[in-house]
Amino acid sequence: MSPWIAADWGTSRLRLWHLSAEDELIEARSSEDGMGGLAPAGFAPALARLSAGWEAALVLACGMVGARQGWVEAPYRPLPCPPLGPGLTSAPSGGPSGGPPVRIIPGLSQASPPDVMRGEETSIAGWLTANPGWDGVVCLPGSHSKWVEVSAGEVVSFRTFLTGELFAALGAHTVLRHSLSPSPGPDGWDQPAFAEALDATLSRPEQLAARLFSIRAEGLLTGLAPGAARARLSGLLIGAELAAARPWWLGREVAIIGEGPLAGLYAEALAAQAVPTRLAESGPMTLAGLVAARRMMEGRT
Repeated sequence: MSPWIAADWGTSRLRLWHLSAEDELIEARSSEDGMGGLAPAGFAPALARLSAGWEAALVLACGMVGARQGWVEAPYRPLPCPPLGPGLTSAPSGGPSGGPPVRIIPGLSQASPPDVMRGEETSIAGWLTANPGWDGVVCLPGSHSKWVEVSAGEVVSFRTFLTGELFAALGAHTVLRHSLSPSPGPDGWDQPAFAEALDATLSRPEQLAARLFSIRAEGLLTGLAPGAARARLSGLLIGAELAAARPWWLGREVAIIGEGPLAGLYAEALAAQAVPTRLAESGPMTLAGLVAARRMMEGRT
């Protein structure tokens, strides 16, 4: 066994971990070379730049690197199935010396209702590694939030919500762009406004479109603060998501795998509904899942 590289290659970022033969972390690096900004010919050079100086016998990657628009398409594994399994896809190595072999973990697919995931399956595998025998619901907030049912070590169903991408699109490309603060910093967030908006669409999700425009109208008529407007938009969208996802979380314990304030908002929203939650950072869970996939390759458990 030799040192190797674990890669979480998403749409906007590339994260690498250099690991020893015993799976101990040597160094971690990240860059903005996400899938969304690369042509197929750009993946190998991006990997070589970020891993410069690292000795590695293998690169094991998950995420959007295996999408149809990525480096090479890694076919989906249909449900129900464990989050990790056979079917790694080889990507062409690049650079003057060719580089180490690259293997990409496949995503998961659901036939009805139609749904797919890439990358989240690895985080779920990391959660199950840290919590053996766990059954329940996993929520993965983000641009495309996932609600995932896990039972007996298998993903049995899931649902994706475009909540994060809707927030970005509405805030940048609609009339609401005139009302929002540019960032959710200390002076750009209003927690009571978030909680009020969350409750509004959780109770009456059919009013979402009207309540969205009211953000702009209130800004014009009463001077709604940009921070309150931003928090309200977030609350309205997350509230609508939770209303649709009610069958997933009602009467259940939910594991939230995410990063930063967004994961905290979901935890707060579920706590308001008396739903017990457990929080885990997505980075460590993804790394744990990649390590589990590497051990599976080698027949280790």
